[in-house]
Formats: sequence, C-alpha cells, structure tokens
Amino acid sequence: MAPEHSAFAASGEEAITRALDIQVDTTSDELTPSDFDEFYDISRTAEEIINGGYKRIALQFPDELLHVSVPIYRRLKANIGEGRELYVLADTSYGRQASTIAVAAQHVDAHAVVHYGHACLTQTSRLPVIYVFGHKAFNISACIVSVAQFFQQHEAGKPEAILLKHDVGYTHMADALRSQLEVILNPLGIKTLYEPISTKTLPTSNSSESVISQEVSSPSSSNPAILYIGGESITLTNLLMTYGLSEVFSYDSSTHVTGLASTRTNRLLMRRYAAVQRARDADVFGILVGTLGVSSYLPLIRHLRALLARNRKKSYTISVGKLNPSKLANFLEIECFVLVACPENSVIEAKEFLRPIITPFELEIALQSTPNWTGRYILNFESILADAPGASAGDDEAPDEKESGSQSEEDGQDLDQPVFSLITGTYRHAKRYGTGGELSLHPITRPSDFLEATDTSGPISGTDSAVILRNQDDAVAKLSDSAAGMFLQTRTYQGLETRAGEDAPSVLEQGQSGIARGYRDVDHNDGVKVE
Repeated sequence: MAPEHSAFAASGEEAITRALDIQVDTTSDELTPSDFDEFYDISRTAEEIINGGYKRIALQFPDELLHVSVPIYRRLKANIGEGRELYVLADTSYGRQASTIAVAAQHVDAHAVVHYGHACLTQTSRLPVIYVFGHKAFNISACIVSVAQFFQQHEAGKPEAILLKHDVGYTHMADALRSQLEVILNPLGIKTLYEPISTKTLPTSNSSESVISQEVSSPSSSNPAILYIGGESITLTNLLMTYGLSEVFSYDSSTHVTGLASTRTNRLLMRRYAAVQRARDADVFGILVGTLGVSSYLPLIRHLRALLARNRKKSYTISVGKLNPSKLANFLEIECFVLVACPENSVIEAKEFLRPIITPFELEIALQSTPNWTGRYILNFESILADAPGASAGDDEAPDEKESGSQSEEDGQDLDQPVFSLITGTYRHAKRYGTGGELSLHPITRPSDFLEATDTSGPISGTDSAVILRNQDDAVAKLSDSAAGMFLQTRTYQGLETRAGEDAPSVLEQGQSGIARGYRDVDHNDGVKVE
C-alpha cells in the first residue's frame, strides 16, 4: 500500500479538519421562543413569502449566524404552510457577507431569497430579497443624551441639518430614534432628515422604484451633515468617503460617545489617491467580477472595457470569488485590478496584494489626461453609469461615437510623448494596445465575421481578434496585440520546449506508479527504443 503521506505532498486531511476563526453571534441564544420569533421577524418574513406567492425560498446566513439557521428554518416552515420549500444556502460567505448570493439561490430555482444579518442593500438583478437584520439592543436614551451634549458643547459650528444614518441592525428602532432626535435638535436650530431603509428589494426588471441603500445617492447641494449611529465598520468608512464634502458625526453604542468622524476623511482619500496614481502607470488592467447579483454589474463591465479600449489599454475580465493575494498573483502580466463588487466590498486596501486594486470610479479618474478630483467619491454602479459621457445615447451607438471622438483627439496628440510618473519620479512611455485599426470587441460567431476578420484589407486588419495568425508551417506565429504574449517574452523561463526534430530518439523506461499524493517504485524493465 502506498503511504498516506510523502515528503512532497500531504493527504489533504488538514483542509477538511481545519477550524475557522468565527465570532459567533450569541445575541439570540438566551431568548424565549416568542422573543426569538420577534428578533428574527418570523411573522413578517412568512407574510412576505405568502403575499409574494414564492414557492421555493433560499435562506442566506453569514458565518456567525449559521448556528441559528435550523431554528429559523423550522419556525418559518411552520408559518408558511404546505406547498412551499425552504433551502439553507451552504455556500461559503466571505466574513460578513453583504451581497446576496443570487447564483447559489438559482441552483434550486428559488423564487426569492431571505437574507439574514448585515447587508449592503444594493439593488439586485435577478431575485427578490427579503432582509432580516435582527433587533440589536440599543439604548435610545443614552444616545439622545450623548448627541444633545455634543451639539450643545459645539454650538458654534453646529450644522443646519443632519441626515440620520445607522447600522442596519438598528432599523427596528430608527423611527423612535428620529422622533426623539427632532425633539432635542429642533430647539438648537438643527433639522433632522432620514431616509428609511427598505426591508425588501425587487429586481430591476420588476421594480421601477429606486432602492434606498446605505451608500445612496451623492449628497445634495446643501451638503447636510451626517449622523451615523453604529460602531467602527466598513459602512462608516464608506460614508466618510462618499460624503467627503460633508461633516460626518458618529455615535458608538458600545462606548456611548459622540464625536466628529470626518477628521480622518482626508487620510482615507489620500490613500485612495495614491492607488489612483499607481493605476495611471498601468497599461494592462484586470476587471475583477466580484458580484453576479448586483444590478447593473454587466453594463458597468461593458463600460469599463470600452473605457479602457478607448484609452488604448489592455483589459482582461476575470470572475473571482473571495480575493486573496495568491489568487491574483497568478496574473503577473496585469499591472492593476479594477474590482466590480458591492459598495461595502469595493474598497480594498490590503498591502499583501502585489498589484493595486481600485474601484471603477478611481479608474475613470486615473484615465483622465489631467486628473481632476474634487473630493467626490462614488461607489454606486448606477451613479457611475449615469455620469459616463454619452450615457443618454443608445447602447449600440454610444461606443462608436465615443471611439470616433477618441480617435479625433489622438490625431492632434503626440503619442510618443513621455508621461511623468508620481510613483517612480521618472518619465515613462505608455504602451498602446489596439492601435492597428478600429477596435472590435465582439467575438466571431458567424462565417461572415470570420471572413471579415481574415480580410487584411478590412478595417480591423492588425487588431486583436478571435483569429490567430499562423505561418506557413501551420504553427502559431504571433498573437497580435497580446499583453500576456509580450509579458511571456520577458520571462527567463517560458515553459517546456518541444524541440521537434532536434534531439535523437531516446529509450523509454518504466518509472514510478501511483497518484500524485504518493508514488511507489517498481522494478525497471528493459527499455524499448522508440524510432
């Protein structure tokens, strides 16, 4: 028998027995059955399922709430009646899973998803989503006292209005909190604004209403101050950046302290600006698809690909799940990544990654000839697409018009002019891809397309297409305009060489047998000479 382990490979048992470090949420463990039902909105969820006519429902839990999935399943099953099926999604969630796993729900042909725990509330593109945030404990009186004392002590710089934002776990008491804030802030001349959080979203094809999320639209022209109720989190960080032109105050329910959080906004934006400068030095970009359930992710990817093509940059589209340095390090030819994900997972500042990871909005700034950043920061897909040039034009006409406009701009520019890099402090010559003619972003699917692509006199001659050029020996000679091919030529090791016809015939010998996990030696037999 082959040994279970060898000096070179393990059995793989460690991957199965490895324990995950998860901070389990034990808030509901000591609740009575009636309080448990109220905490997880069992009655409201069942009513939404029945009224929506959903027959197959997927239940999504973050890692810290998986231990309550079975009690919730049983209580919902008892309340929705016969003829309806419930499924608990078992896919891996990446820490605090903010986005709905629409693809996993479609594996069972689900009609709706019930999302438990924290959520980023982005508009979905496929399935209706019912949100159950839970009822986090919150002391309204302590919050009111802390906020009132803060604004009384800073009456000289008090804002005219504040927009109330909070962690989604406090949605159940948001109306009561707003009412009491109005009582104490109105005498101080501060108006209280609030945008209620929806507990259900419909896919874009079924809903014409705009969905209110924590990221929401950009601040209005009056720039009201923001009062965030909740602890340190990604939500607060995103608020600081997206509302960079407004003052942001925060109340931490764990410490009962109110303070000005926007003092670190400039530091956050400076780190992002450094990533933008690194992106300006890149010529090959990887578009990371980090979500398949958020509305408008496909139009945004098309917009990014067209934007990079107009600026003569090379782009590769990569579908990824959980980001990690090892996974992205496999694409060494890519100099910068653009992450298309929900707002709460878009900003990546980990220093372990080999290449910078930027957001779609940061890419638009990086590709400007003269970067003009006013401090406005956008994470919402719809806002980026709405602000894109030619967004009002048709989908089929806009790329051609933009392409012709870009080409006319290039006619008056010196393409060989070096560009100064703020990262290296030197001048560099940018590589330009797709300069052989008009770009074609469509794959060849018809015989007529093949004829057009192989016609060297046509408008796409010399461009990167689905046709690979071959020499007279019917061997691959050159892949036109390939960033990966150019990068391969710079590597010392380029893989095994075929050396066909260059070496004399050799003798075949019996080697080892078994599988990669553990080989075993066998007796060598006389070799057979191969002619």
